[in-house]
Amino acid sequence: MKTILSVKELTYSVKAISEKKIILDNISFTLEEGKILGIAGESGSGKTTLAKILCGLNIPDSGEIIFNTSTEEIKNHIQILFQNNGELLNPYRKVENILSEALAIGRKKNNQSLELKGLMQIVDIEENLLQRRCYQLSGGQQQRVALARILAVNPKLIILDEPFSAQDPESQLNFLNLFKKINKELGTTLICIAHSLKILRKLADEVIILYKGKIVEQGKTEIVFSSPQHNYTKFLLKAESYDLKYEDILNDLLMIQQIKFL
Repeated sequence: MKTILSVKELTYSVKAISEKKIILDNISFTLEEGKILGIAGESGSGKTTLAKILCGLNIPDSGEIIFNTSTEEIKNHIQILFQNNGELLNPYRKVENILSEALAIGRKKNNQSLELKGLMQIVDIEENLLQRRCYQLSGGQQQRVALARILAVNPKLIILDEPFSAQDPESQLNFLNLFKKINKELGTTLICIAHSLKILRKLADEVIILYKGKIVEQGKTEIVFSSPQHNYTKFLLKAESYDLKYEDILNDLLMIQQIKFL
């Protein structure tokens, strides 16, 4: 299978008052096209910094990032969905205007109304939301609009930065299904960043565990979770086991909706 992303010996640091603080230390991994990669680790492990570097918002000290597409396409073909969508969407603009503008940038087809309708169906945006302004939307609706705007430019790779935070289990499940749908039906490669392993074990094909700016474990999700090698991964899995109520709720929802995760 084609490799869409290669990261080689990536290092990033910031200047502190009296010394240089290393945020990412010698990060290397590859990602195959059409796969979903999960990146887990506690706050401060470097997850969001890595996401910003991958999409060009931060410049690394050293290392190499190879995205397997033509140079002129990179700007649109790596997109990031941030945790706080309220800061990304103009609260006073209408949903239709935001999505139509993005479609004009990213699509070459002439029938924009048909493109808009298809986009709404993919992310499950109700038609009556098109004439609403963003401040009139719920947090979940804002996230769907932000995701639709990203999809409008036809990205090859989407980075999801903590997309499940501050959501109840049912909302998390709905978005989990949405991301898997985008991956399967559109063939979009995904990188999903999350604090815990609960959702990643349902979503990701492969997983990377970050600890203090270093990759301490990586591999196929089922192998890493069933046979963790690093003590930090074992710690995360042990901490996860304490939250049995969450897992019970999620499993009940899976049974009710009869969803099969591949």
